[in-house]
Amino acid sequence: MEYNDKQIQIMEAAEKLFAEQGFAGTSVRDIAEAAHVNLAMISYYFGSKEKLMEAMFLHRGAHFKIQLENILQNKNLSPIQKVEKLIDDYIDRIFKKQCFHKIMVREQMANSGAITEQIFQLKQTNQLLIKQLIHEGQKSGDFKKNVDVSFLMMTLVGTTSQLVTSQHYYRKMNNLESVPDEEFEKLIKKKLGNYLKNLFKAILTYEG
Repeated sequence: MEYNDKQIQIMEAAEKLFAEQGFAGTSVRDIAEAAHVNLAMISYYFGSKEKLMEAMFLHRGAHFKIQLENILQNKNLSPIQKVEKLIDDYIDRIFKKQCFHKIMVREQMANSGAITEQIFQLKQTNQLLIKQLIHEGQKSGDFKKNVDVSFLMMTLVGTTSQLVTSQHYYRKMNNLESVPDEEFEKLIKKKLGNYLKNLFKAILTYEG
């Protein structure tokens, strides 16, 4: 579904508030004030706070699906290059959308309501696309057979999530507290990307 600029403005304001205050702790009035719109506009576009949350998940999920499809369709990349691009894009997406990531983690732990089904559908769609990518590499002889795609996804998502949610501890344990935020993010994204690429290469390919 395509959303107009005003709808996206409202969803982004809601996303930040849901991440900071929680869904229950955020009122429609809070969202309207943060988005600089009137209450009636939120009702007109979304109907309710619950439907707004659902739209937000659809919007974010659709964007990642498009990214995955573009990687799959890129004929200039080898299977392992596609995997490496998937890793880079995912890491970049999580760092850019930390508010949404925080909401996603919270909703997965709650495991209740309409959002739970949406999360399942997102994960299922993404897994099917990644399976296509892995199958392409297996068909060309680049990747090993019997790859557990579910565990592969959990490795990517779990490792990235752990770093993003506990990056302040990582900074402290590795004496990086004095490093400016922008420099730290650039450093850690590169380090995480290289780690995951080496790991996936070992799992997927016959090299080494």
